[in-house]
Amino acid sequence: MSERPILLDTCAVLWLANGDALAAEAQAALAAAADAQGILVSPISAWEVGMLVSRGRIVLSRPPHTWFEEVVESGVGLAPMPPKVLLDASFLPGTPFADPADRIVVATARAYSYRLMTRDAALLDYAAAGHLEAIAC
Repeated sequence: MSERPILLDTCAVLWLANGDALAAEAQAALAAAADAQGILVSPISAWEVGMLVSRGRIVLSRPPHTWFEEVVESGVGLAPMPPKVLLDASFLPGTPFADPADRIVVATARAYSYRLMTRDAALLDYAAAGHLEAIAC
C-alpha cells in the first residue's frame, strides 16, 4: 500500500454511506485508498451510530446493525480495537476532547498510523496541532 489507510470518523461514515458530497481532496484520497483496500471504520462507530439513532438525532432506512453491516460489506474494513488502543485513548497528548468515541477513534488512528477522515472541527484542530494526520471531508 503506497499510502497509509484512511480511518473514517463516524460522521464521515454517515456522509459516505449517504452519498453526501465530499471535498475534492477527500474524494481523491478515498479513491486511492479504495484501490489499496485501505478504508477502515472503528467498531466504536457502530456504537455511536446506534446512540444517534436511539436518541433520534439521525434516522436510517434500516436498523442500525443492518446499516453498519452493509457499510462493512461495501468494502470498508473494521479497524482493530484492542485494549491497548482503549487505554491509549485515556492518555492522548495535548488537549484532547471529552467525547470518548472521538478519543478512541483518535487513539486508533495514532496507534496504526491511519489518516483520519472527518469534518469534526475539534478533530481537525487536534490534527493541526500535530497529533495525527487528518483529511477534511
